[in-house]
Parts: sequence; C-alpha cells; structure tokens
Amino acid sequence: MARSRRSNKYQRAALTPQSDVTRLAYGGARRVARRGAEWFVRDIPAHRAEKAYRCPECGTEIPQGQAHIVAWSAEHFFGDEAAVRDRRHYHAHCWRLA
Repeated sequence: MARSRRSNKYQRAALTPQSDVTRLAYGGARRVARRGAEWFVRDIPAHRAEKAYRCPECGTEIPQGQAHIVAWSAEHFFGDEAAVRDRRHYHAHCWRLA
C-alpha cells in the first residue's frame, strides 16, 4: 500500500498567497478608504496605550491603558513625515461609526 506524504513547509509556503509587505513599511498599519480619503490605520492594544489622548470624533478622553485606533492620512499634502506628525488617536467605536 502506498504511503501518503504530507507536504513539507516549503510546499505549503509556495501554496499560500504572498503577504502584504506594505504594512511593514508603515509600522504595521493597514490602508483604509474612509470619508472619501485614504488613511493608514493602526490598532493600539491596551498594554501599549501608555498615554491618555483626546478622541477628535467624540471629544472625550481615551484613558491610559485603553485599546484604541491611530489614524493618519495616506495622501498628506506635505508628505509622509507630516502625515505621521498629524496622526490622531480615536476610540475604536468612534472610528467605526465615522
């Protein structure tokens, strides 16, 4: 009786689609179309939320230690560095509702 062989890790890697390496270039952020513009969005887990921020959508504070979203424009007029300087911290639900 013939023995079936499992595929090795190289064969499995060849079958899986290529990963999107652009997320690595932007610190793990994903590109999202929202409000008629392109945004880079990064999730901040609770253990990485080291400061308190004010949500621009609802105006209330995002306390230290609360998971939230950081978003910045992908099409900033003055380039990527200026876009990162102008990034904003949103409550996750405020970003979803906006």
